[in-house]
Amino acid sequence: MIRKIKAIWELMRLEHGVMIAIAILIGSLIASRNIPTLDKFLFTFFTALFLEASTFALNDYYDYDIDKKNNRLDRPLVRGDLSKNAALYLFFILFPLGIISSYFVNLTCFMIALITAIFAIFYDVILKKIKLLGNFFIGYVMAIPFVFGAASALTDNVFSINLSPAVIIISCIAFLSGVGREMMKDVMDFKGDKEGGVKSFPKYIGIKNSNIVASFFYIIAIFLSFIPFLFENYNFYYNNLVYLILIIITDIMLIWTAIKLIFDKNIDMKFYRKFTLIALFIGLLAFLIGVFIG
Repeated sequence: MIRKIKAIWELMRLEHGVMIAIAILIGSLIASRNIPTLDKFLFTFFTALFLEASTFALNDYYDYDIDKKNNRLDRPLVRGDLSKNAALYLFFILFPLGIISSYFVNLTCFMIALITAIFAIFYDVILKKIKLLGNFFIGYVMAIPFVFGAASALTDNVFSINLSPAVIIISCIAFLSGVGREMMKDVMDFKGDKEGGVKSFPKYIGIKNSNIVASFFYIIAIFLSFIPFLFENYNFYYNNLVYLILIIITDIMLIWTAIKLIFDKNIDMKFYRKFTLIALFIGLLAFLIGVFIG
């Protein structure tokens, strides 16, 4: 029983769902300067959780053969802990629940969720074979929760959005970091992707150059992370020492990853993918805690 629960968690990548929910909360706090009501928070949380979980389940369903070639034993379908049909059932149950949840937030959030969800299906079914484009979609998926959160603060049920500089900058940072992490995944999965005919950066520019490009995305994100601290129009984060301390921890982890990607020929890509995920979580905490303390 515990093994099945662990497998379902791994299939749906629920830790990503929690991070997306935090990102939505940050966007909402920045936009409204208030803690959202319980019902609005729950509907935004369930939108994030259900859509994230369902599209990851569909992702593993379509990636099954490539994941087997890459010996991805971190995938429960490859290990045999869950069947491919189980992943498909989870998608068809959770996906509509996520869309319905977004409807009860407001019209803008519903439209953002619907458009993103449709593109997520398109990515799982088609773009996975064209990672040259798919990587940038994943970057978008990491950035859009902050926009969704800002939109959730709207009170009128009409399609409208007005983003603050803080929401824009954090979305850019998330986008760049997301693309960098996906390029690392391309390198990690290169053997199986090559056999499966996947169009990825390592296929066209090589592994070393792909690592350098991934590092470039991280480095730009690091530079951007200091802007909220330095400029007054970023409200909560301007001269906020708590934000600065946490973001420096994140940046040290990302710059170390960038250095390893450029200079280490035998980098443990699986470890550093997890390492960067922890770094991004600390970065999320910087933006979240910075709203309240600093």
